[in-house]
Amino acid sequence: MRTPDEAIVADMVRMRAEARPDLDVLTFEHLSLDGEATPDEVRTYADLATNANRLAAALIGRGLERGDRFGLMMRNHPEFVEAMVAASISGTVFVPVDPRTRGEKLSFYLRRAGCRGLVVADYCLGAFDAARHDVPGLEWVLGLETGETDDASPLDAVAGVDSLRAVLAAESPTVDVRAESPADPFQIMFTSGTTGDPKGTVGANQRFGGVLGVLFGYQPDERPYTGLSLTHTNAQAVTLGPALRMGLRAVFSRRFTKSRLWDVCRRHGCTQISLVGGMATAIYSEPPRPDDADNPVRLVVSGGMPPAIWEAFEARFGVRILEFYGANDGGGMAFNPVGVGPVGSVGKPMPGLEMKVLDDDGRECPPGVVGEICCRPAGGSAAVEYFGDPEASAAKCHDGWNHSGDMGHTDEDGWLFFDHRRGGGIRHNGDFVEPGYVEKVLAEHPDVVDVFVYGIPAASGAPGEKDVVAAVVLREGVETDAASLFATCRAGLEPNFVPTFLQVVPEIPKTASEKPQERFLRELGGFLVGQP
Repeated sequence: MRTPDEAIVADMVRMRAEARPDLDVLTFEHLSLDGEATPDEVRTYADLATNANRLAAALIGRGLERGDRFGLMMRNHPEFVEAMVAASISGTVFVPVDPRTRGEKLSFYLRRAGCRGLVVADYCLGAFDAARHDVPGLEWVLGLETGETDDASPLDAVAGVDSLRAVLAAESPTVDVRAESPADPFQIMFTSGTTGDPKGTVGANQRFGGVLGVLFGYQPDERPYTGLSLTHTNAQAVTLGPALRMGLRAVFSRRFTKSRLWDVCRRHGCTQISLVGGMATAIYSEPPRPDDADNPVRLVVSGGMPPAIWEAFEARFGVRILEFYGANDGGGMAFNPVGVGPVGSVGKPMPGLEMKVLDDDGRECPPGVVGEICCRPAGGSAAVEYFGDPEASAAKCHDGWNHSGDMGHTDEDGWLFFDHRRGGGIRHNGDFVEPGYVEKVLAEHPDVVDVFVYGIPAASGAPGEKDVVAAVVLREGVETDAASLFATCRAGLEPNFVPTFLQVVPEIPKTASEKPQERFLRELGGFLVGQP
């Protein structure tokens, strides 16, 4: 008989359910359609173990074998976590999909990962139904009835969708954990696709871990909070993983809302929050209130705190900032403990890792000189697995180093600073925007004859962040209709991909090889039209 191993997610949850069955380890708060807070959804360890077991039985009953994949597409619901644990029990692999995803991008994810099924919220069913014809290998769909948004579809309105709630309500005998090793694959998380098609990074059970809670100094009475999506690494690594492993009673919102942040933290007694990208600037831009510092939060775990507001943010809200840098596909993990490193630094590598800034010839850059941030295990060589793509896996790691694609520098004391993304990637509100998706949507507008998407330094001032500019050439004789163009973008793109500005130009300057010349477009900044 296999010995349970805490490094396997299913074993870890079951062990905690035996030791502390009634601990309310996860709380999900959210607003109703009319903006009023609805009753919290709470999961104890016992709840998670029971519901995950029932879903694991359903996955196996639908024919999934060890290593088979299924998509998981919803906002922060307790059922998301239960599906994660069910994947570990059944030895299958879940593929988290941002619920804002639609069109070709959605079908690409499901098709590329070879998903045999999909667990999806009702408000994503419309997007799925429009894309399903491009996913011929999909055999089944489990839909979560929420009724929480105006675009939620009844399950019976989309062909072939069964009820997830019915599955979770059905009794099931205990399923033996089919994950055999901590190294067994657990999830496939896609990269942002800044340099070609997105690549699916294979993450093992042992990577979920929860080690960051220890590294970051979470206290036994810590109550973490996040409104970041569980489909992304940050919410899993900074909040969910440490909560499950350490019993920290985490709180999740469906999505981040800056105007509610402090009220949520006060109501639930949250002591730690997680921020990325331009979130800190958005929070800081809210009108000051006399009670700004009257909150229980003591630690902000940040990925991209603008140095210009770092200390003022701490003083205004009565918090301390721990800055960190991490990459889903093994590009390194560094952190700057509270009060230790210089303001603006993402820190130094976590134990067991080496991180260096290398030039294009693989030589270490001297302090102050920008190069590529690279990582490897201490004393070893880096390796990454992109699902079904051995060539990309090999190209990511060469000369023993994982080449992150991020550009940065160090200071004289070895503290690391992130500067920007290599190449044409646009990092906007924590997401790397692939210009091709934006360009395709605008190119299909009847009034647009040419389009090029690029980035300019973000007005928020967040390091490495950019605002998205779409330069468009309109059909001859057509007057600028910014509202129509923005409406097209909102209908066809997830929110972070919608351009910040439209730039209407008579032509897009190009080289002889038809490569758009971004620097000339920047000089025409007077043509920028902001979102209405």
